[in-house]
Amino acid sequence: MIGLDGVSLGLDDLVAVAREGRRVALSPAARAEMNRSLAWVDATLASDAPIYGINTGFGSLARVRIAAADTSLLSRNLIRSHAAGVGPACPEDIVRAMMVLRANALARGASGCRPALVETLCAMLERNVVPRVPRQGSCGSSGDLAPLSHLALVVFGEGGEVLGRGGGGVEAMRLAGIPTLTPAAKDGLAMTNGAQLTTAITALALHDALVLLRSAERAAAMSIEALRGVSRAFHPAVHALRPHPGAIESAARLMELLAGSTLVDSMPEKVQDAYSLRCTPVVLGAARDVLRYGRAVVEIELNSVTDNPVMLMDEPVENHAFSAGLFHGEPVGMAADAMKIGVAEIASLSERRLYRLTTGSLSSRLPPALAGRDRPDLGMLVPQTTAAALVSENKALAWPMTVDSIPTCEDQEDHVAMSTTAAWRLWEVVQNSRRVVAIELLCAARALRLRLEEAPGVRLGAGAEAVMPLVEELASQHEVASGAIEAIAARIAAGAFA
Repeated sequence: MIGLDGVSLGLDDLVAVAREGRRVALSPAARAEMNRSLAWVDATLASDAPIYGINTGFGSLARVRIAAADTSLLSRNLIRSHAAGVGPACPEDIVRAMMVLRANALARGASGCRPALVETLCAMLERNVVPRVPRQGSCGSSGDLAPLSHLALVVFGEGGEVLGRGGGGVEAMRLAGIPTLTPAAKDGLAMTNGAQLTTAITALALHDALVLLRSAERAAAMSIEALRGVSRAFHPAVHALRPHPGAIESAARLMELLAGSTLVDSMPEKVQDAYSLRCTPVVLGAARDVLRYGRAVVEIELNSVTDNPVMLMDEPVENHAFSAGLFHGEPVGMAADAMKIGVAEIASLSERRLYRLTTGSLSSRLPPALAGRDRPDLGMLVPQTTAAALVSENKALAWPMTVDSIPTCEDQEDHVAMSTTAAWRLWEVVQNSRRVVAIELLCAARALRLRLEEAPGVRLGAGAEAVMPLVEELASQHEVASGAIEAIAARIAAGAFA
């Protein structure tokens, strides 16, 4: 059980809830903080003071006053009007991550809403009532309004759809034994005003990118070994001269993975390798460092309040509601933009190495296309073409989205983040890059097998020795190349090569 308190949720916790079904519950301390701000909101409803989103309209309608008797209807109408998402559904793990992130943000006690909101989200996660949330419709400011509204439809019994169940949201909640809620004054805004879809996508993509990076280092080591590379480029004293942390770490890992190989440094006439081999720790190290930056941003965001207004109950003021811009998705969006560039370069470098593996004149005397000498086949020609296509697609996806903006809400929201699209593009780049690295693993394993057939006394490095049997087993189970690529990519995602 993970206790939600708005301050201590970690990336591994989020992944466990999203993908492994780990249970969550509102902590007692967080319940007390939520009740404290809720009591002030309830008291404010009896006064004449205008408090945005509680007794006023929203966005450009903030000057419109709402009677106390109509505040529940205001919340309900907000949810109905904002549930305007379109397109295919978000994957289930991303929606589950969004749900726990919204629950954790509300648990901080700065949103002026009821603990029942968090408790309902926790029950939905436990019983796997996962709303269908369309992928498109969010500009990332004011947060992910449309996606969160589709979540709120189910919470408040306004219909909606759920994933993996026959009926709609109301029926799914009934069958799961979870009462739907009647929205109170701040509940609608509290449920919809936040950057949780952006953060959910980015956080899970970050987790997958970190796994992919370590898999890419293993694939790189296997390719370097198969190409009879020169290990002096990875010497720790070399990288101490340009001490970027990521490069130092990647160089050290390559040396570990190559340990024991008799193929590396086996061509005395070779003074240095091509960039795609020699510069591997520099490029992968830069990717490591940008993912480190992204993780720092995500870990702040996991425990951030992204609501508006926020209730600062410890401030010595009469009006504890502060309207600000915490919902703006730019911090996470910029991190997603930076990380997708790093991940795209993982794939770009991987494709260059596998191109050398499949090009006879560049492969240190491997058969062209890695075709078997006694087998009439085309080897790995077209898998390399697939990798080239994926790398080229990544180049378009890597264009930064957060430099874009288009005004919304009658120019009240005159600068938006486009962070949700940045996050989706990071997610797509990770999927593409995983398949490129899978192709490199497939090609490198085949190249190493050919080396072993040429000279049975060859000893493989520690990295290749550990994973060659798995790669060859997965390849043998599929006559068609795409099946082998997808099977290896799935095992990369599961951490088998990390």
